[in-house]
Amino acid sequence: MKNCLIVANTSKGESKQVASQISEFLLKRNIETSIFYFDGFSKENPFVKKDFVITLGGDGTVLFAARGCAPLGIPVFPVNFGEFGFIASIQKTDWESELNKFLDNKAAIAERSMVQASIIRSSNRGGNYTGIGLNDVVICAKTAARTIMFNVAYNLASLGEYKADGIIVSTATGSTAYSSSAGGPIIDPELDALVLTPINPFSLSSRPLVLSPKGEIEITILPSRQHDVIITIDGQEPQDVFEGDRIFIRRIAQKVKLVGCTEQRFYEALQSKLNWSGGPHA
Repeated sequence: MKNCLIVANTSKGESKQVASQISEFLLKRNIETSIFYFDGFSKENPFVKKDFVITLGGDGTVLFAARGCAPLGIPVFPVNFGEFGFIASIQKTDWESELNKFLDNKAAIAERSMVQASIIRSSNRGGNYTGIGLNDVVICAKTAARTIMFNVAYNLASLGEYKADGIIVSTATGSTAYSSSAGGPIIDPELDALVLTPINPFSLSSRPLVLSPKGEIEITILPSRQHDVIITIDGQEPQDVFEGDRIFIRRIAQKVKLVGCTEQRFYEALQSKLNWSGGPHA
């Protein structure tokens, strides 16, 4: 480990100060460092030729790093400056001890699946598009409370036509994010599944589905009153999709390596962040 990139989320007050502290700490161990200031959205890829990446922010900062690091096989050391911290599981007060463990090859490293979405256009509008993410792919109307129509198939087997505000395809990692808020199940990341969750479906018979990640999901945009439909991956910059467009969603071979994301910390986050108590009087 000779070269480290520190990604500091500028919306987190202490991130710049801690970035400097970590930089000084690593320089004492003869590790060259650079700092990338992240404001929540970026099209840059500053991860090339780095041996590992440290993120200082919430889960959104980890998602940014994961998209760049997974294809390169670079491990991500996620320090939590946010609220939930389901992915950024290393607390900011523990960064030094946890970083020592990592540099001494004593830290647990989890490998999490990434999902890819590819848009195949029915016309010349927009051009084809492919992107990857750690959490989820969301297809919905541009404005709230507007239903859209779409057909869903899994490995060419039709799952039917949906009328809903949209649909979420999440990884097991992303099952604690938007999918959970929309009524989807929470999946242990070790199960490595894809979760299909309709958003406010018109029919009460539409239920979330847990699918094998070995298959491919195909979503076709159908005619509806609402024409302004978008797709986002990990909540990043939206892409317009149009009637007849087909979106193919599948797991990719590359996985992101997350330092310190143990099963114990995952369930501790569920208990503390979701206020699990074991009973009404616990």
